Amino acid sequence: MSGHLSYEPFSLPFKAPLRTAHGHWERREGFWLKWETATAVRYGEAAPVPGFGGMSLAAIKADLVRLGDSPSEAEWEAMVEQGGELGFALGSLRGDQQQLLAAGPDYIPVAGLLPAGRGALARIEAQLELGFRTFKWKVGVADPRDEQGMLDELLGRLPSGAKLRLDANGAWNRRVAERWLAVAAERPMIEFVEQPVAAADVDLLLGLAGDYPVTLALDEAVLGPQEFRFWQDQGWPGVYVIKPALWGDPFRLVQALTDAPADVVISSALETRIGSGMVIAVAFALAGSSRAAGLGGWPLFADASHDGPTALPFLKRKTAIALGDAAVGETR
Repeated sequence: MSGHLSYEPFSLPFKAPLRTAHGHWERREGFWLKWETATAVRYGEAAPVPGFGGMSLAAIKADLVRLGDSPSEAEWEAMVEQGGELGFALGSLRGDQQQLLAAGPDYIPVAGLLPAGRGALARIEAQLELGFRTFKWKVGVADPRDEQGMLDELLGRLPSGAKLRLDANGAWNRRVAERWLAVAAERPMIEFVEQPVAAADVDLLLGLAGDYPVTLALDEAVLGPQEFRFWQDQGWPGVYVIKPALWGDPFRLVQALTDAPADVVISSALETRIGSGMVIAVAFALAGSSRAAGLGGWPLFADASHDGPTALPFLKRKTAIALGDAAVGETR
């Protein structure tokens, strides 16, 4: 491999802190990578999500230092093989986003992201006016009784045919999860309940999926290909929420999900503009499900120049192509 690899750390404040079951999240931190050859320069992004159990910032930096600025093909491949956030960035640098977009549809549906707590009530009104009909609400943050009260307020504002996803980020124990799933079973507008209990509670997750008529989804439990294969072997009956930016090489991800079809929702891990293009390209490459992609989080940052595409109920392929073009430039 002939080229020069460099990286730059970033720490970008959100427009407003995000609240999830993992706590308050105020800044998006990670590394931007640049791979410069004689003919072109490509950009990638490696950014962990706090509380998800992926790579740490220190581990990513240590691997980048070890890789150096002129890595051999074997050294590069060894890092990609490790998967995770750095595998995503290095795989993005090596591949062509436009290849993933070439056979994609003209547009894909997108789910709107609602904040935790009562802020969701105001946000859903604005998103309904934009045309969103699928929404994802962060729960597991406040008292379950208060959140269940807000649930009916949210559902009462949805038009016929709209869907709401509940994302607990693994915050519930068995008792709380069972109460929530009993509630959800009586509310057909709930599309699925995402990661109701911790990823390590394999037996509990499988038991809940079998005991309730509510579709469940895995998120933190499927951060990479090994976890995906494990849950497939377990016969998981629900949805897989896949975050490409945490999985590894995006091209291998597309191949893995093509070879082993599953009920998948491709989701953002709140990337900056640099990382968003490849995540969106994966969503187009795997389009075919009627489920909306989890790409409705932007705008996110205090500095809007770092945002991915503004959240709209449909994402056009020409927007994705433009993001891909922006990730590649000519060497001057």
